[in-house]
Amino acid sequence: MIGLEYILQLYGMQHQDLAEKLGIRKQNINLWIKGKQDISKKFLPALSDMFGIDESYFQRELDDLDKLFIQKEKIKKDLKPIIVRNNIGLSLGKDADLIDVPIYDVEEMNKIEIEIEKAIIISDFKKFVSKINDTNEILRYKQLNIILNKHGNEETVIDTIDGLSHHYDILPDWVSGGLVQDKFLQDFLPLLKYYEKFKDLKDIDIDIDTFD
Repeated sequence: MIGLEYILQLYGMQHQDLAEKLGIRKQNINLWIKGKQDISKKFLPALSDMFGIDESYFQRELDDLDKLFIQKEKIKKDLKPIIVRNNIGLSLGKDADLIDVPIYDVEEMNKIEIEIEKAIIISDFKKFVSKINDTNEILRYKQLNIILNKHGNEETVIDTIDGLSHHYDILPDWVSGGLVQDKFLQDFLPLLKYYEKFKDLKDIDIDIDTFD
């Protein structure tokens, strides 16, 4: 579904109503939506102003993330949510830092923000998995899927993910999960470094006493 069609459905606007607002024939709207004619560039700014949505959305095929962004803009336009406070969040990666996460007085806005974050993760994971052609890699991600589905909320899994994130600089050193996780990292990170140092060897004889 192209953006214009989805936006009209979301706003409950008929083709004839939009045509009248733009001063053109209904047939033009029908041709745009059916993809038989590109939306004239002179009308894109008017559409953007009318719905409060970036011009790039109107003519392209939408994915789930696009639809959520459009829903968010509609909520902003209709309900005019106000930030009532900021929660503390964390950006990830090399330049990870504490960030403000806005909380709005309109619950629909808070929910759509969460749905957008989830959709971004799903989209990224789909792109990554779609590139896999090796059966061993597929098996590995099946394992990961089972682990996350069955044990994703268990502390062992959470601490392991955080440990890997520290190892690969996704989480900075100053991020701490408390005394128990700090002890886990104290034992886990040296083991990862030791393994990576010798991972190209066929036989790895790890002396567990090294990590006591």
